[in-house]
Amino acid sequence: HADRAASFLPRLAEALSRAGVSFRACPRSLPLLGKNASPAAPGDFGHEFHDLILAVKVVDSMDEALVHIAEHGSNHTEVILTRNHDRAMAFLRLADASMVGVNCSTRFNDGGELGLGAEIGISTSKLHAYGPMGVTELTGAKFVVLGQGQVRG
Repeated sequence: HADRAASFLPRLAEALSRAGVSFRACPRSLPLLGKNASPAAPGDFGHEFHDLILAVKVVDSMDEALVHIAEHGSNHTEVILTRNHDRAMAFLRLADASMVGVNCSTRFNDGGELGLGAEIGISTSKLHAYGPMGVTELTGAKFVVLGQGQVRG
């Protein structure tokens, strides 16, 4: 969020840069992220890098953040970091993903972590049932993870 960017992003960049992370940054975040940042290309948001690369965009409101997530998210996992309870609950309700979280790692979206046992596959779309259907087959699950900064190793 724009109100926190100047105080938060330099500290984030310092900590993550020590771990080898580089950044693809929007024009507002680029000067705050230091030497390991480069300008984000249009395709960087919504791209899974498979590397220690983080795309960063500063927004002015939660509505703007949710629009950005809707346009660039995978519908798989979305997390908010906030101390504001009302904002956290609104995010859980409005973000469209199979797992939404507050103050936790995105790595918790895993069959074992969610009590489902071993995964046989991962869907980033909303699958539909095949064959006879009851109420269960017409519903989908949205997992909610509430944390206080927990990570998964």
